[in-house]
Amino acid sequence: MKLLVTGGAGFIGSAVVRQAIVDGHQVVTLDALTYAACLDNLAAVADHPAHHFERADIRDRATLDRVLTAHAPDAVMHLAAESHVDRSIDGPGVFMDTNVMGTFHLLEACRAFWIVRGRPAEFRFHHVSTDEVYGSLGPTGLFTEATGYDPRSPYSASKAASDHLVRAWGETYGLPVVLSNCSNNYGPYHFPEKLIPVVILNALHGRPIPIYGDGSNVRDWLFVEDHARALLRVVQAGAVGRSYNIGGNAERSNLALVRSLCAILDRLHPTGAPHGDLITHVTDRPGHDARYAIDATRIREELGWRPSVTLDEGLERTVRWYLDNPAWWQALLARDGVGQRLGTRTGMETGTNG
Repeated sequence: MKLLVTGGAGFIGSAVVRQAIVDGHQVVTLDALTYAACLDNLAAVADHPAHHFERADIRDRATLDRVLTAHAPDAVMHLAAESHVDRSIDGPGVFMDTNVMGTFHLLEACRAFWIVRGRPAEFRFHHVSTDEVYGSLGPTGLFTEATGYDPRSPYSASKAASDHLVRAWGETYGLPVVLSNCSNNYGPYHFPEKLIPVVILNALHGRPIPIYGDGSNVRDWLFVEDHARALLRVVQAGAVGRSYNIGGNAERSNLALVRSLCAILDRLHPTGAPHGDLITHVTDRPGHDARYAIDATRIREELGWRPSVTLDEGLERTVRWYLDNPAWWQALLARDGVGQRLGTRTGMETGTNG
């Protein structure tokens, strides 16, 4: 297949691009290269003859039309999004602009391209979303594809809105769409503002490791390379109009996760051990969801995918990668917001865009 991957220089998007090239696909990476994107994520495929990079913003309809016409992809995998909950609390406007309006412009560009091409039945628009659109679970239960939407942050609300747009374009215009909603990803190339890289980098620098609230919030963790394989399976074999939940079957509380990382760091980087002494509880995030957990039965039974990396294996692989690749993360430490506590500005003083 020839795939157009939006957000392909980001964390999950670059994993998809790298895996797609390994699998023998042609890939056009489209990315605006905003703060969380990094061309170094694509270094392994940058010179591959099957890979082409386009710097473009999904909100720029004219450029989208040009790229689609020039490359004529068989499928579009839409991963471009603002994705950090804390940033969405401080400045929700850019999340609405990129995640909602950007998805709208991409859908319209793809619909026009699809019509010009004669409405090929094999074309796919694959929208990649999050389990956060479902809201917060209690101590039991799992999110299924039938779970009602209940977003509780500006980020998850923007992703829920984009999910609805994609389904509407499928129902109203017949655009061949598939959707997927994933649990928390982790692994190599994870931008250093998210929990796991924050823990690793703060431990390496001997800085406090912040835990929101009492650390009891539970997440289902999915190794990013497993997720990339799942997404490629969905875009190739997923049923039109169908959505697929993708999870790692690996629930762990934030506090337990951080303790696991500290134990791995104690073994692999004993300088500063015990790193658990750096754990520091801080004021909780506003509207912090208690628990996410995915029921991935549908993708397992219909598409034959299941996670291959256990959480403990994935955490060790992730820590080793950060220890082996300091040049990658050191280059990102000066970017806006990295190393700062975000998500605390909830008053009117933030204005429309924070």
